[in-house]
Amino acid sequence: MPGIQLTIPGHADQALNRRLAAELTALACAVLRKKPERTMVMIRNIPHEQWFIHAKSLADHGKNSFRLEVTITEDTNTKDEKTLYQKRAFDLLSELIGNLHPHSNVHIIDCKASSYGYGGLTQEHRYHVQDAAA
Repeated sequence: MPGIQLTIPGHADQALNRRLAAELTALACAVLRKKPERTMVMIRNIPHEQWFIHAKSLADHGKNSFRLEVTITEDTNTKDEKTLYQKRAFDLLSELIGNLHPHSNVHIIDCKASSYGYGGLTQEHRYHVQDAAA
């Protein structure tokens, strides 16, 4: 169950945001082996004038940027999968957003199964219920 939060500069562009949500969901499914029906994407837009790198706004830099945070259950993906996801996500967002400041970043957050879940149940609980049913 990945939770994906993407922060990008500028005002909301619904067409772009829908495409970003679809592409990021597809990427999580293809590379991290996640299920689309369990993938949540939230996109937040921040004005260029309110995003700072080295105490200069993106407007001052004349650049775009992004911060992509992907929360996954700990130990469900290998280092190689996470490395590939980092590369492909950066490439995808470079293409769709363009003119990126080099400090744009992807942050994969591994959460313990006992601390992460949905529908009121932790991933650890889901694992134990599946294990008991097998």
